[in-house]
Amino acid sequence: MHIDQSFQQPSLLKDINLYIIFGITLTAIMGVTSIAPALPSISRSLGVSTDQIGLLITFFTIPGILFTPVLGIMADRFGRKRILIPSLFLFGLAGTACAFSTSFEQLLLFRFFQGTGGAALGVLNLTLIGDLYPKNLRATVMGYSGGFLSVGTAAYPAVGGALTLLGWHYPFYLALLAIPVGLFTLISLHTQKLSKPLKLQLYFSEIKAALASPLVAGLFTGIFLTFIILYGGYITFFTILLDERFNQSALMIGIILSSSSFITAFTSSQLGRLTARFNEDSLIITASVFYFFIFLSIPLIDNIWWFIIPISAFGIAQGINIPSILNLITGYAKKEFRAAFLSINWVIMRLGQALGPYLLGVIYLYFNIDGTFYATSFFAAVFVCVSVFLISPGMNSIKNQNEGQ
Repeated sequence: MHIDQSFQQPSLLKDINLYIIFGITLTAIMGVTSIAPALPSISRSLGVSTDQIGLLITFFTIPGILFTPVLGIMADRFGRKRILIPSLFLFGLAGTACAFSTSFEQLLLFRFFQGTGGAALGVLNLTLIGDLYPKNLRATVMGYSGGFLSVGTAAYPAVGGALTLLGWHYPFYLALLAIPVGLFTLISLHTQKLSKPLKLQLYFSEIKAALASPLVAGLFTGIFLTFIILYGGYITFFTILLDERFNQSALMIGIILSSSSFITAFTSSQLGRLTARFNEDSLIITASVFYFFIFLSIPLIDNIWWFIIPISAFGIAQGINIPSILNLITGYAKKEFRAAFLSINWVIMRLGQALGPYLLGVIYLYFNIDGTFYATSFFAAVFVCVSVFLISPGMNSIKNQNEGQ
């Protein structure tokens, strides 16, 4: 289905491709968030120690690091749907098989297969947005997709927790939803026909040249730092702070984190309007400054109600930062190598997700909980510098080149 340049927002909401993208978005984030509340129950039921239960997350994420670049290349060479549809079916079938596991080893095997199915979903979701929507609509669609991602991130833990009350198996049945998404994609997704694939030498040469851009280096560094901040400073150690210092229950901690996600969802949904008034680099700089002051202020707060301010600010920062970076990265990549290019970004995101809790965990051992937030504010300060000295000049350089043509 060709998306015409004159395609306006009212008709955008009638576009079937958009709802397929939403379905893929919600599937891509399901693998971890929906089963997180079930981990203690799985540990008790299968006789797994606390230090080992995290392997359920590890075995799911490893395929993303190992296979995503290969799957991205295959999607560029053979077409998006040929990789996307089998991935959705594998995710759904392997995820459902987890519910029938009789041992922890068997469960880990199925989780690995489910992770293999999920490895390309986030990348191909962004790739489809880049393929199907022109620049004037891409920011709007990226914002909508980011909003759905945030709502799913907020809702899945609650849904998974409720299903866990019935038994540890039940959250895994949510993976069945990937099957109708796959069928819907097979029947209804209209992708633009890819041009003849580039010769491999030229293909990799184009990717290498794109990676050498200062703008791309800044965007990749920015997303890496964002995920260190998100998974290290916020999801891991802000949660620990609420438990250790403020004695909040797991339910209340979940509500607090969810409230930030809903703010992110609303802010993301406004990205199209925001980018019509402000350049993406201005939004990214604003978000990085927000991060800096948010985490600098957290150790100073002694009344839990005052967290309304940093939590709200964090939700806003996430809502303008991540979709803006992803929009710029998606738009920078040419269609001929877009999936492979975005797969590199996906691996960088995964590395930030994995390293954030570890790096700040080391800080925690030596400088206690407050030290983790000061360290997070340091990462945010680095992000400010990257935004000002790499991302913003890189965008201005490209703008000047386009005007000179």
